[in-house]
Amino acid sequence: MTAQEPQYPTGATRWILVITAISCAVLELIDSTIVNVSLREISGNIGATTMEIGWVSTAYGIGNVIVIPLSGMLSNLYGRKKYFTGSVIVFTLASLLCGLSSGLWVLVFWRFIQGLAGGGLLSTAMSIVIGAFPPDQAKTAFVTFAMGIMLGPIFGPVLGGYITDTLSWHWIFFVNVPVGITAAILSWKYVSNLAGAEKPRTIDWWGIAFIAIALGSLQFVLEEGAIHDWFESSEIVFFFVASIIGFIAFTWRELTTTEPAVDLKLYRNFNLVLGNIISLLVGMMLNGTLFIFPMLTQGSLGWTATQTGAFLISGGIVGALAMIAGKKLFPTTGPKILMFSGLVIVIISLLPLGASSFDSGSNNFYWPFIVRNIGTALIIPNMVSLAVGDLRGKALAQATGLSTMLRQLGGAIGVAIIGIYTTNNGAFVRHHLAGHISDYSYAAQERAAMAQQSFSAAGYATDESASAAWRVLENTLVKQQTLITYNHGFLLFAILIALCLPVVLLIRNKKTTNGQEETMEMH
Repeated sequence: MTAQEPQYPTGATRWILVITAISCAVLELIDSTIVNVSLREISGNIGATTMEIGWVSTAYGIGNVIVIPLSGMLSNLYGRKKYFTGSVIVFTLASLLCGLSSGLWVLVFWRFIQGLAGGGLLSTAMSIVIGAFPPDQAKTAFVTFAMGIMLGPIFGPVLGGYITDTLSWHWIFFVNVPVGITAAILSWKYVSNLAGAEKPRTIDWWGIAFIAIALGSLQFVLEEGAIHDWFESSEIVFFFVASIIGFIAFTWRELTTTEPAVDLKLYRNFNLVLGNIISLLVGMMLNGTLFIFPMLTQGSLGWTATQTGAFLISGGIVGALAMIAGKKLFPTTGPKILMFSGLVIVIISLLPLGASSFDSGSNNFYWPFIVRNIGTALIIPNMVSLAVGDLRGKALAQATGLSTMLRQLGGAIGVAIIGIYTTNNGAFVRHHLAGHISDYSYAAQERAAMAQQSFSAAGYATDESASAAWRVLENTLVKQQTLITYNHGFLLFAILIALCLPVVLLIRNKKTTNGQEETMEMH
């Protein structure tokens, strides 16, 4: 092996390195969702309003999405070993200070710092895992990393709810400290600098400023838009315009400077383009369905938070096992076929979720979600492989940042889209259903009369029983409206995933000399 060739870790060293990197990535992903179930307790403890407390999540997301695309440049600038270990240390310290915060804006500040450090963990961990395996074992790397990014967001809300109920909200941050200290020690010992990476001669401060404005503004719009009634708010309009201007300025800057903070010329690699398109749409589906599923089961079907959480975890574990099983298919089944099959499986699984009713029991959701996670298990490793599988060195660090950024943005966009859709579609569904509940509807009058008789038998006066009967019908209308709206939401995500199918069909498998499928190229 020549001096220019990368040295790959072996044996226990490799797996300590991989487990450390994935643990940090999972820690970052868990912290993106662990706070959500504890916001009520946090707001009550620190005296924040419902609108103000949302900044605890928003600040983390903004910090996260700003750094992710810059992580490749920062890794090359400081060296991957120093940058990754430093990110772990800052993330751990910020977690400690979040737990010690007694005021809202102090907590928001440290959540922002935590998000900045966390952004460096996620994409750098991806390049560490991929770089720990030689090209002929790359599929093992993709599956290993994909398992982590699939399970992290699922465990976050459940873990956060359990810790908050048994201890206090402070401990959702304190639990990061021992894990972070251990990860920092192992990172410094086992993480090496990226082979082939080049330290930039100058820092592209303008590019960094433009991407921070663009992504920070867009993340704010996606996180806060629903609260401020979207473009009815001058604040949302301002940040949306700032985001567009920031993206235009950033694109111009990165394509004209000699040392770009983010090398957009990587998109000449069509594999990266296709992988990122699929990553964006799959991220929208994953986060969007995880967002509406608890609202459906708890809001319309009467499930508890514990039931919903346990349900999601079991499905996630099945998905992780499916990834391991899917890896066994790699030697004989091409990644294009696996990804296409996974997309079709996900579409099929979303259809019964879009046909839920008040009679739907847990089995009506369990098996579709199991099937959905099996399909996702076939998609994610091949999606990562498609995006960055044939890249190494400096290009790998930059590409992992771009891919991770689009997956994160896809998740935020998915939640925003389903929020807009359920609001607007809910109004349409309510208008349609309300036409069947009026003084002129025989069926409505009959049900109201039956309900009124029940209230009269319970001792209500005539006027009170009539009013109570129509309130029952109104509540039934609201529940039915909510259920139908969420059903339509699942069908919407099925359509989004269907958009990935023609993208996959544009890919062809490149054959090696022994006839096996190795990488994927564009027609």
